[in-house]
Amino acid sequence: MPVPIAPQVTLAGDEQSRMESIVRAHSTPQALAFRCQLILRAAALDRPSNLQMAKELNCNRQTVGRWRSRYLEQGLRGLQDAPRPGRPRRFSPLATARCDVDSHP
Repeated sequence: MPVPIAPQVTLAGDEQSRMESIVRAHSTPQALAFRCQLILRAAALDRPSNLQMAKELNCNRQTVGRWRSRYLEQGLRGLQDAPRPGRPRRFSPLATARCDVDSHP
């Protein structure tokens, strides 16, 4: 079965510089930094395929296609983690960590 050509990603100057700064920031969650790297690579002049990018970035071809599509549909907002389904947590993990630290002598 033939593989369709991946849609081209083009970045405006400010989008590219913003993504590069997100990737460089030490406080950026790893998942977001990876997604930004993926989009930056997709926007490269050699127009890599999803399979080529998957090999370079050590991930699945479908993963590359998913994030490429989300970026094209929603922009940078599409690279953020989506809210998880289900009931919200009753307590925050930070509050639990504080309780654990306070209980130790």
